[in-house]
Amino acid sequence: QLQLVESGGGLVQPGGSLRLSCAASGFRLDYYAIGWFRQAPGKEREGVSCISSSDGSTWYKDSVKGRFTISRDNAKNTVYLQMNSLKPEDTAVYYCAADPEDSGYPPLIADFGSWGQGTQVTVSS
Repeated sequence: QLQLVESGGGLVQPGGSLRLSCAASGFRLDYYAIGWFRQAPGKEREGVSCISSSDGSTWYKDSVKGRFTISRDNAKNTVYLQMNSLKPEDTAVYYCAADPEDSGYPPLIADFGSWGQGTQVTVSS
C-alpha cells in the first residue's frame, strides 16, 4: 500500500523558514514525480512545486520561485520542500502527492493518485 506522510509544518514568523518532509512507505519515491500542493481556508488546492522522476527537473509556482526549493533524498525515500522568506500568504495545509506517470508541468491534481494527510503551515507574527 502506497503511503505518504508529511511533517515539518508549524508556526513561523514572516521571513522565517521551514523544511517540509514527505516520507514514503510501500514504494520508491524516485519512481514517481512528487508534487507539493497547498490549500488555504476557503481556497482551492494549488500546486506549489514538483520534481520529476525521469530527469530530476523541477517546477515552482511563480509566487514561490526563489524562496522554495524541492529536493529528493533517495536513500531516505523522502522528498523535501525547503521554504524560506515565508509570507503570511503562504499559510495553508501543505500536501505531498505522487504521480506515477510523471505527467509534466504544471502539476495537475488529477494526475496525482496518492496523497499524504497534510501538514499545517502558519506564517504569522
